[in-house]
Amino acid sequence: MHVMRSKRLTRSVFGKALSLFFLLVLGAFTALPFYYSVINAFKPVEELFLFPPRFMVYNPTWSNFTDIIRVQAEALVPLERYVFNTVFTTLAGTVIYVLIASMAAYPLSKRQFKGQKLLKKVIVSAILFRPEVAALPQYILLSKAGLIDGYGSLILPSVSGSFGVFLMMQFISGFPDEVLEAARIDGCSERGVFFRIVFPSVKPAWLTLIIFTVISLWNQTGAQFVYSESLKLLPVMVTQLSAAGIVRSGVTAALSLLLMLPPMIIFLLAQGAIVETMAHSGIKE
Repeated sequence: MHVMRSKRLTRSVFGKALSLFFLLVLGAFTALPFYYSVINAFKPVEELFLFPPRFMVYNPTWSNFTDIIRVQAEALVPLERYVFNTVFTTLAGTVIYVLIASMAAYPLSKRQFKGQKLLKKVIVSAILFRPEVAALPQYILLSKAGLIDGYGSLILPSVSGSFGVFLMMQFISGFPDEVLEAARIDGCSERGVFFRIVFPSVKPAWLTLIIFTVISLWNQTGAQFVYSESLKLLPVMVTQLSAAGIVRSGVTAALSLLLMLPPMIIFLLAQGAIVETMAHSGIKE
C-alpha cells in the first residue's frame, strides 16, 4: 500500500497534463461525428453542401424538423407507422433475445450433459462469423417458414445470435454453486432458481446485452426481408429520403439526428446502472 501511494504522489505534473490532454483529444475525436450530425440537422440546405465542410451553423433553422411533418403528410405511409415498426421490433427482439440467451446460458454454465463442451465451442465459434455469412441461410429458413414480409423476419434473425449466450455464460459461470444447491435443498425448482436467484444476480450482464441488442435492432433496415412499405423501419425511410435528392437533404439530416437519440439515451441510462450493479451487487464465495 505504501509503495502504491508513493507512486501516486511522485507522479509528475507533466505526466498528469499529458494524460489529460490525451483523454481530451480522444474524447473530442469520439464526439466529433455526433456533433457534426447535430449541426447538420440545423443547417439550411445551402450550408449542407459547402466545401470544405464547416463545423458551425451560420443560419440555424428549425425548418428541417418541421418539414418532416410536411413530407410525411404527402406520403402514402405516415411517419407514425415507421416509428411503431422500429419501436415494436426493437422492444420485442430485445426482450426475447435477453430471455433466450439467459435461459440457454444457464444450463450450459451450471449443468452437466452430453455434448456440452462441443456446444460451447460452437457458440464461441459462431461469434466469429459476420452477419452477411448467415444472410442467405436465414432468408431460406424464413421463406420456408412463411415469415418473409412480416414482423417475424425482423425479430427472429436477431434472436439467433450467439454473442448474448456467450456473454451470459461468462457471468453465470462465476455464480457460486453453493447458493444454487442451497436453493434446491430448500425446495426451489430449476425455474425458480434461475428467475429468482441467478437472473437478478447477473444484472450487469443482461443490462449490457440490452444495450447491444437495442442498438443493433434500432439501426437495422430489414430490407432483405420486408417489402411492404407499411412494415418498413425508420432507417429505410431515412435512406429513401436521402435518395430523393438535395431538396430532402435537410429533412434527412434532422431524421438522422432523431434516429440517433434513443439508443444514446438508453446507453447513458444503462451505463450508470451497470457500473452501480457491478460495484455493489457482486456475489462472492
